[in-house]
Amino acid sequence: MDDRELNRALLARQGLLERIDAPLDEVLERIGAVQAQSWPAAAIALWTRVADFTPDRLYAALDDGALVTGLVHRGTVHLMSAREHSLYAGVLEASGHAEPWRTKAELGKDAAKLRPDIAKAAKGEVLGAKDVAQLAEAWVAKHPDAIPEEELAKQRAASWRTLLRGGDFVRVPSSGEWGSKAPDAVTGPPKVKAKGKALDAVVLAHLRAFGPAGADDIAAWISWKAGPVREAVERVAGDLEELKHGKRTLYDVPDGPRPDADTEAPPRYLAAFDSAILAYAPKRRSRLVPEGTFEKIYNRKNLQIRPTFLLDGFVAGTWSAEVKGKKATLTFSPFARLPRGAKGALVDEGEALLAGVYPKATSRAVKQG
Repeated sequence: MDDRELNRALLARQGLLERIDAPLDEVLERIGAVQAQSWPAAAIALWTRVADFTPDRLYAALDDGALVTGLVHRGTVHLMSAREHSLYAGVLEASGHAEPWRTKAELGKDAAKLRPDIAKAAKGEVLGAKDVAQLAEAWVAKHPDAIPEEELAKQRAASWRTLLRGGDFVRVPSSGEWGSKAPDAVTGPPKVKAKGKALDAVVLAHLRAFGPAGADDIAAWISWKAGPVREAVERVAGDLEELKHGKRTLYDVPDGPRPDADTEAPPRYLAAFDSAILAYAPKRRSRLVPEGTFEKIYNRKNLQIRPTFLLDGFVAGTWSAEVKGKKATLTFSPFARLPRGAKGALVDEGEALLAGVYPKATSRAVKQG
């Protein structure tokens, strides 16, 4: 397969050729967990991929528990179905990125009990950052020899937020109402427990959402070493197809769509930190990000992947949105001169995005920067 064929396979799975018409939990299981560390990005990512999406649909799915948001891949905030949370959380725990300790000071034998004890307190409760810190300090008072002063100083400087890195928590709004404000508290995870080996299941989830892909792509997505991921791929290889991209071996689920390379791809706006970009090893993103383009969309100062737009299926520029009062403005900035008809198509898609993601805005404008 060449880059263009891989591009169309990715677009088809991500709802970027044709939007997906399904409940949001099913959508998230098809497209993979969506980055949500920038909370507005989650609604944009879904609007771009889901038919008739509105932010209220997202908030309702979070409210009824079909969706959850919490730390999983690479120790960052993602949105996912409740059914898949335990798989992703299990992989996070095994990766080591949930480790809370900030120094190499020697810990007491009871130190490993701290986070599980906080997790028990979170079950059925909503805990803000101050609540977690108070629980941690109360725990330390009962276990004075568990954590040395060097580590305590670091934890207190971080207000004990490192305890929330693991899969023992999901994020929720302290007010109890989901909305455009980022969730600012935590609670216990959903009771749904997925069956089977977490890593094997996550390998298959990646291929369904982003395949065909290599073991190094899957490892980068979940921030694991490639060796254990290759072993997981080998365990499930009987259910996979093998393909070639140059000299690389790629794997795919047998029923994964692989449209013709000439399939028409409409313009699409991708969110900040979009998972379609981050689902591959850094040097393996050419199916979506043309060579020499990544540095234009990556802000090294704050490690942000900027919002981008696609033309003919490939990243062709960046964009931003600004909402002031009742007016919403989207500005797109192409990397090169636009082909005939592209500007009008981007304006139309941008106007639809503003209407869908910012429904309270009564005045909307889309312009080229």
